[in-house]
Amino acid sequence: MHQGRKDQSSSNSSFCGSGGIYRHFAEANWQPLMAASKNATSTSSIRIVFFAVCLFIGVYISTRVFDVTMHHSPSLLAVSPIPEKQSKKNMEIPLNCSQGNLTKTCPDDYYPKRFQMENQNFRNVSMCPDFFRWIHEDLRPWAETGITEEMVEKGKEKATFRLLIVNGRAYVEKYKQPYQTRDVFTLWGILQLLRRYPGQLPDLDLMFDCFDWPLIQKNDHLPSPLFGYCSDDDTLDIVFPDWSFWGWAEINIKPWEALLKDLDEGNKKTKWIDREPYAYWKGNPMVAEHRKDLLKCNVSDNQDWNARIYIQDWIHEGQHGFKEFKIYIEGSAWSVSEKYILACDSVTLMMKPHYYDFFTRGLMPVRHYWPVSMDDKCKSIKFGVEWGNKHKKKAQKIGRAASRFIQEDMKMDHVYDYMFHLLTGYSKLLKYKPTIPQNVVELCSETIACTSEGFVKQFMEESMVKGPSEVGPCTMLTPYDPQTLNFILETKVKLVKQVEKWEKEYFQNQTN
Repeated sequence: MHQGRKDQSSSNSSFCGSGGIYRHFAEANWQPLMAASKNATSTSSIRIVFFAVCLFIGVYISTRVFDVTMHHSPSLLAVSPIPEKQSKKNMEIPLNCSQGNLTKTCPDDYYPKRFQMENQNFRNVSMCPDFFRWIHEDLRPWAETGITEEMVEKGKEKATFRLLIVNGRAYVEKYKQPYQTRDVFTLWGILQLLRRYPGQLPDLDLMFDCFDWPLIQKNDHLPSPLFGYCSDDDTLDIVFPDWSFWGWAEINIKPWEALLKDLDEGNKKTKWIDREPYAYWKGNPMVAEHRKDLLKCNVSDNQDWNARIYIQDWIHEGQHGFKEFKIYIEGSAWSVSEKYILACDSVTLMMKPHYYDFFTRGLMPVRHYWPVSMDDKCKSIKFGVEWGNKHKKKAQKIGRAASRFIQEDMKMDHVYDYMFHLLTGYSKLLKYKPTIPQNVVELCSETIACTSEGFVKQFMEESMVKGPSEVGPCTMLTPYDPQTLNFILETKVKLVKQVEKWEKEYFQNQTN
């Protein structure tokens, strides 16, 4: 979505319990899954859930009143100075909102310059999830040349803001006003990373774009390293976790750590076998032609494609809360909704995506989701639901695999660790030492949270890192070797083609 465009989808207060999405299972083997489904012909549908439905937004919204009058936590706004000598274990750094005009000035001691974790804890850190390896691929275009200050400066015309970290402190220069509070919560997330690993991040200088579309073309001469929320096969934008991990204030989606718990509880409310056997989508079809085309797949007097499609009235929903569920389909570009849909323990029907964000390259067709053709959506949706109803145990495994992926590999600890390793890897490519320009403003948690109001302030309080982590980041994996990377990409293509083959055979049998 882009400025002025609302591209969000939503569900009701039952979270995933009414019609969820997936789970990641390491023992998954999709080869038997493909072979077993060759006999997937139409039979009477079994009431199982297999759709792309899940809670996107607001699942929990009915339990929260859309009231901007928030009660702030005294513990987070406490005016407690940081003790000079404090135990490393369970060290907390409260917000200090007592020092005058904090919109311009950060406290001198707002967090330690460096916090060294205990040696034994370093030995206990876990390995990073496998999708972290894509960090190496995203930075590879600059591996040989390095990144000069001129290359960074060239990205200014496309960037929303410039971020510098020098000696553990953050500085920002804003260029454009993005849609809603994307920039505010993105910067807030980076500040929380500094609170989690104070003094651990090296000096860096980067440009960040908060809009939807990737902008750096692969054929650019000496391409600028531009950070953003998504990219595609034709661009070089460096993907970074989106703002909603720390909350989406405009539509009352709480921060990711708390929301994950709600999603997990919602999955347990309704047995998988008892959920609705249809694919659902609800959102704004006006942002893209392929979404308008999706409306043709709705049930009618003459045809039932096993899909239930709804147009979202955002003004009405903003006043009365969000309801219903959705299939995953991109909007004008990638959509934030994907992670919410994937978390709900049902099989997601995923329209073939053009864009990727920082984690989606770790997903495998048929293992984590069911691929749906963009060219013939209605038939593809119908076949997907029919296949799931015919192979309920296999479909349930797909749902659980994706849900586990989201709950385990995508927990907030790993989101921060992804940010840490990406920014650390990026900083190593800089061929100059970042210095503080004249036009930047120093940024800290106080300069944002202490003057915020409503859901913005509430979500910042809820997502604030209270103090340094007692353990270091997960251990970064080595890059993919070319053979392994090609195998992964080829396997994804083969699995999608296999599903397309099953679909073709299914409809050929229907006409015979």
